Amino acid sequence: MVSQVQEKLKNFEILPFQKELIQWYKQEKRNLPWRKDQDPYKVWVSEIMLQQTRVDTVIPYFNQFIHKFPTIDALANADEEDVLKAWEGLGYYSRVRNLQSAVKEVKENYGGIVPNDPDEISKLKGVGPYTKGAILSIAYNIPEPAVDGNVMRVISRILTIWEDIAKPKTRKIFEESIYQLISQEDPSSFNQALMELGATICTPTSPSCLLCPVREHCAAFHEGVQKELPVKSKKKKPKAVQMAAAVLYDQEGNLYIHKRASTGLLANLWEFPNSEVQTTSPTLQSIREQLTYSLEEEYGVTVQLSELSGTIQHIFSHLIWNISVYFGKVEAAPNLQRVTVAELERYAFPVSHQKIYKLFMARD
Repeated sequence: MVSQVQEKLKNFEILPFQKELIQWYKQEKRNLPWRKDQDPYKVWVSEIMLQQTRVDTVIPYFNQFIHKFPTIDALANADEEDVLKAWEGLGYYSRVRNLQSAVKEVKENYGGIVPNDPDEISKLKGVGPYTKGAILSIAYNIPEPAVDGNVMRVISRILTIWEDIAKPKTRKIFEESIYQLISQEDPSSFNQALMELGATICTPTSPSCLLCPVREHCAAFHEGVQKELPVKSKKKKPKAVQMAAAVLYDQEGNLYIHKRASTGLLANLWEFPNSEVQTTSPTLQSIREQLTYSLEEEYGVTVQLSELSGTIQHIFSHLIWNISVYFGKVEAAPNLQRVTVAELERYAFPVSHQKIYKLFMARD
């Protein structure tokens, strides 16, 4: 397929395409905080945040994160608990753990300067082909491809590429295309322009082709197939899991929380005690009874739980948590962390457990 792309590019007007795309970008680009300068660290943080997260959501997080950790050294030296707290609500927490690990590598091995060599930067934890290309092109003006979903959508339409973008091997086709299309003089603006075009004009379902600055170069537009591209096979449906959680409190109003394991889903985040429960067999205990048993077995807590106080749903990429929430007053819970309501603010919780806490605070 790569050779087919090269064949398509033989008659492609690369220089006019570059010029029109970059000119449009410089006139129309959104005013985003990470575009104020080309600081490699800020570019890096923004690109990690933008993975699987909308721009509007990222903006306040980025501003707060950079305010708290303004430099490589600041993030490298920070306590992980503080870093997770600053990331709280963005999800995909392995992103920020990998970021901090990689930043420590930069401090120790590269004198606190993000490397501008493709091989060196690729060694850093969590830096894949896209992040590598984004940092090198945007911050260092090196002509490296940065192929994300937006870019694949734009290029699939420009060149009418019918390969399934959900397949990892397809990325090579797009990387090869960008290597040939990218501006050697201004790769920073070129790559950002492709991303911007995909985010604002060449959108997934209703592309605004009449507003597109490069529609004259777009094979899909001329063939009328822009809504059929890109080709993307559907993911498997996420698995639904029934959970139950308990907000435990004592006479003084203290709460009892638990830290998740250091590996796996939501590693090192704090949560209210919970367990997976079964609902399929009519002979099973009720959800509340299963949770009561689990609290005693796992945490040594004996408690009379309330009736069902509410349900929370949280959707991950591969599973769905349906969480039944209960409250319970305890004398003590020695295997759990006791915190005051004020102290709770210092701990990083996943979104689902933030919602559980809100449910508890809104109780009668």
